[in-house]
Amino acid sequence: MSDFSQFKTPDWMSSQHLTGMLRGIEKEGLRIKPDGYLSRAPHPEKLGSKLTHPFITTDYSENLLELVTDPRSSPKDTLMVLRQLHVLVYRALPEEELMWPLSMPYMRSAEDEDIPLADFGTSNTGKLKTLYRSGLGVRYGRRMQSIAGLHYNLSFGDGLFESWQAQTPEASDLTLTEFKNDKYLGLIRNFKRLTSLVLYLLGASPNVSPCFLAGREHDLILQNDSTYYKPAATSLRMGRLGYTNSVQENLDIRYNNLPEYIVGLRRAIQTPHESFQKLGLDDDDGNPIQINDHILQIENEYYSPIRPKQIADRGETPTEALERRGIAYVEFRAIDLDPYSDIGIRLSSACFLEIMALYCLFNSSPDLLPAEDEELAINLERVVNEGRRDDLHIINDGKEIPLQSWMVEHLNNMLPLAALFDAHYGGNDYRAALALMQGKAAQSESTISAQVNADSERLGGMWQLGLTLAQQHRGALLQQAFSPNTQAKYEVLAEKSILQQAEIEKAETEDFMDFIQQYR
Repeated sequence: MSDFSQFKTPDWMSSQHLTGMLRGIEKEGLRIKPDGYLSRAPHPEKLGSKLTHPFITTDYSENLLELVTDPRSSPKDTLMVLRQLHVLVYRALPEEELMWPLSMPYMRSAEDEDIPLADFGTSNTGKLKTLYRSGLGVRYGRRMQSIAGLHYNLSFGDGLFESWQAQTPEASDLTLTEFKNDKYLGLIRNFKRLTSLVLYLLGASPNVSPCFLAGREHDLILQNDSTYYKPAATSLRMGRLGYTNSVQENLDIRYNNLPEYIVGLRRAIQTPHESFQKLGLDDDDGNPIQINDHILQIENEYYSPIRPKQIADRGETPTEALERRGIAYVEFRAIDLDPYSDIGIRLSSACFLEIMALYCLFNSSPDLLPAEDEELAINLERVVNEGRRDDLHIINDGKEIPLQSWMVEHLNNMLPLAALFDAHYGGNDYRAALALMQGKAAQSESTISAQVNADSERLGGMWQLGLTLAQQHRGALLQQAFSPNTQAKYEVLAEKSILQQAEIEKAETEDFMDFIQQYR
């Protein structure tokens, strides 16, 4: 258990050590029609190839857009690029289509056939991507895969780690990569310890549509005839109704050192699972329906609120990239879409995540073992379902403590780090962000999840809220103008991506069935 109460900013740390920090965002969003059904139209041709475009692709289904920014040196730059990508999308979408602004999908149909798998073309790489999605669908159902979220990717400059290592005599025999791996994994363990704080402050999915629940056991109550909810919920997306599954609960993948993490993940990829074996690898016609029948088909199937990441080279798996070059950045995954932002995230949320990342990095971070992990899982489920309940308690080192006082203590501890960020970037964005979060911790009615519940009630349901916000966002985004250079850049990228996909497909010689047999 990390003793966060002892936290203080290291004496050697200055705002200059934030030089070289980079961040990027991956943001998902469903394409919907005004009648409440998901779009069945293919990915817009104007947006280029979703297989090869560097910034605009799809996630699980053909209608689940994924927008990816390149790494940027400030959060404002990152959000500016994300906004440009949203403008491009709306310029390319049919006039009647909208991007659904909430993480939990609204569905008029409970049928999997109404959630078409993303089609990445005829190359073996493209077909493998679609097959992986097919496997997710047969394992967990396609409705779960249509949940949208946002990933905030973050790295610190080498200068910070070099100064830190110089101040750490016991680390003198480590390479810089080994030292960075150790510190990034400490950040990850502490983020897992504080995930409940993120869900309370940024959670925005307290309700769902009836079709999403069809055939599933749940204890949600009717908010009105078109919406189910929990009155004090924060992020149902992160709970048992969302992006979780019982198969992975006992994987025991640990983050105490990098080899241990890699071994755990590979073990899950190499271990068959009885329920997935029963599904079979192929359908009755001999067409493959999942990559394999193991606990995980590939590394990306592992659901975790945060991941260590390294940029993979062509033909390289994520664990191979980590093993060869170490951790390049961390991926914060426990983030709901902010439906009140036209791009799914506000500057205040981005700044807060960066403060929290530095807080997690600099705090002591002992090994995270199964007993503590079990406590954290209990806390997460409590905050998911009842996070805004006034008297809610969580478990901390075996003791029940009030959630609110726990949150207030951590946010107060972060104040010096917010000042450090503002000294580096200028202005007071980070201190303002932290003050906003302190207000939310003190007053649960000011959280995004409380606002979503209240507005759903006021407007007549989740669908009316989502549609209203989507239309507002579309109008605001289509008023944005690009410079001729920016416009030309994105047009060239789209055209180039289509040519790249054609080249990949033209060069393909191996039969897909042979390819998949080798892959298995």
